[in-house]
Amino acid sequence: MRKNSIKNIRINEEVMHELSNIIRGEIKDPRIAPMTSVVAVEVAPDLKTAKAYISVLGDEKAQEDTIAGLRSAEGYIRRELARTINLRNTPQITFILDQSIEYGIAMSKKIDEVTRDLKEEE
Repeated sequence: MRKNSIKNIRINEEVMHELSNIIRGEIKDPRIAPMTSVVAVEVAPDLKTAKAYISVLGDEKAQEDTIAGLRSAEGYIRRELARTINLRNTPQITFILDQSIEYGIAMSKKIDEVTRDLKEEE
């Protein structure tokens, strides 16, 4: 199975959907911020490993605590994935903090400032 095959894309989407359901509804760890979302999931073609890109709305401490909480609950998350998704192998999940949403918001604010300055000069 190639990395970008239709089957792999479907598996990525299904794992992302189930992972977000587990994080949102089943994990009771207080370290995990309420505004945590799964941005993307990349499952390896052999289904042994997966990278989960997690976005957390909050300061750096909230982001670090959320990643630490997810890493400590990794066994539970993997077991729940195995229960809900019928795959040959349940992937070992690596949680990666994704800051692309924050970066996009910051860039949008900068663009708004520049356009506002240009309108004031006219």
